[in-house]
Amino acid sequence: MIFKQAKVAFIDGVRTPFAKSPGPYAKLKSYDLGREALLALKKRHPLIQTNCEQVTMGCVIHNAATSNVARESLIGAGYDLSTPASTVTQACISANRAITNTVEAIQAGVMKTAVAGGVESTSDAPVRISDKLKAVLLKAQKAKGAKDYWALLKQFKFKDLVPVAPAIAEFSTGQTMGQDADRLAARFGVTRMQQDEFSLRSHQLATQAWKDGKFDQEVVPVLVAPEFKPMEQDNTFYATSTIQKLSSLRPVFVKPNGTVTAGNASPLTDGASACLLMDIDEAKKQGYSPKVVIYGYTYSAHNPDGELLLGPAFTIPKLLNEAGLTLDDISVFEIHEAFAGQVLANLSALQDKDFCKNRLGLKGAFGEIPLNKINKQGGSLSLGHPFGATGGRLLIAASRQLLESDGEYALISACAAGGQGSSILLKKIAKNTTKPVVKKTTKKKAAKKITKKKTSSKEKS
Repeated sequence: MIFKQAKVAFIDGVRTPFAKSPGPYAKLKSYDLGREALLALKKRHPLIQTNCEQVTMGCVIHNAATSNVARESLIGAGYDLSTPASTVTQACISANRAITNTVEAIQAGVMKTAVAGGVESTSDAPVRISDKLKAVLLKAQKAKGAKDYWALLKQFKFKDLVPVAPAIAEFSTGQTMGQDADRLAARFGVTRMQQDEFSLRSHQLATQAWKDGKFDQEVVPVLVAPEFKPMEQDNTFYATSTIQKLSSLRPVFVKPNGTVTAGNASPLTDGASACLLMDIDEAKKQGYSPKVVIYGYTYSAHNPDGELLLGPAFTIPKLLNEAGLTLDDISVFEIHEAFAGQVLANLSALQDKDFCKNRLGLKGAFGEIPLNKINKQGGSLSLGHPFGATGGRLLIAASRQLLESDGEYALISACAAGGQGSSILLKKIAKNTTKPVVKKTTKKKAAKKITKKKTSSKEKS
């Protein structure tokens, strides 16, 4: 869908520091992180308190106590209680869906000011009881005497007490994303070395971006309860990583000859994001000077068995063709890095004649995206991937980099579980008069600020 008269402006966005799970946020619920993001955005834009007409947040792993985590986070952040809030889920593109649902509503004139983003806490993942224990407990509610209880006791086994952790495999195929990433890399000829080099690039770019203060305006510190120790930056990137360290890690999903490791896969991550979206005329009325609009978006769905992670390859051509644009027209690409092999396979797919003809219906290869346009300040491999919140990070990063560039368009894209994909097209509508934020600091101070981390083969992707 392309909006020839795009009315929805991206005004601003914030996110919490992203943290590995379990880690600094281990004692927090997803609600706590969502609240922090919403509160930070409201503090920066007080009009949200009275003008916000809807809050929509993406989330994948839901805590039953806060099933509509958007509403609970809104209440916790002190928003006007008359503001409706809803939580949406579409796997790793949940925040993308929250954003585009909001865009549709503003574009249609249903509302003028709204907040969209997402939250995820894999540290707060619900652990359920086994089906056998659940069956016994349900029967116990109807038991009427010693005879019934004795019958149930004979059915009970201590092994049934073992809690059941959330599954990490696709429900339809039984395959994990890591296994599919390995298959996808092999299909498009992506080597282990190429994956490790791409991962190293992501960590190096993220490290440099933090040193340069690129994230200072979008990442808001969080005082982590109960000690209220400040969390000020992502703890997901490795400032001292090397190709030798990455190459030494063993395969995680396909053993012993797989290519996906803990070093070239995104880590389990906790975090939240929130973006302010407004009708252009309303934004001007409120004293803003809109610079970036949501120009269009598209989603895709395909075979989860073998095409699970090909969302960008399916959605980028579809969206650009509908907009009448080419890859050369896009100055900034923010592509979700679930796995290094997944990104590289998608880039290869766009240049593969057979794939583009047989799966996309094109006459030939779609084209090559230059690497120097992709994730120039790191990506999910280094900055982390809180499932429900990543789309917000992509939108914030792409908008900021678009304004820092001389280009007119930016595009964000991501794959998702279930064999789905998303791409969102941004357009610059005004020249940027604000210089990029560059933190003035000495090399000595910068070295202190960037926490050095060592890659561990024990870390799970």
